[in-house]
Amino acid sequence: MGVQVLQEAKPGRNLQTNVEFYTALLLRELGLTPDLFSPTFAIGRTAGWTGHILEQRATGRLIRPQSEYVGPRDLRFVPVEGR
Repeated sequence: MGVQVLQEAKPGRNLQTNVEFYTALLLRELGLTPDLFSPTFAIGRTAGWTGHILEQRATGRLIRPQSEYVGPRDLRFVPVEGR
C-alpha cells in the first residue's frame, strides 16, 4: 500500500516507505497536525540518542555509520539568498 501511494503522489521518484510513513498516517488519524509529526518522531528517538551519547562518553569513541559518502565533493557553500 505505502509504495503505491508514494508512486502516485511522487511519480518518477524512487521512494520507499519506512515505519514513519505508516506512523504518520496513524498520527493524522489521532488528530495530530503534520507540523507535530517530526517532533513526535524525535521524542521517540531521544532514548536511543541518549544511549549513543552515554556509550560514546564511556568508550571515548564516536559511533560511526557503516556507510560511505559517494556524492560530489569540494562543493562551495552558497548562502540562502544566492540559491
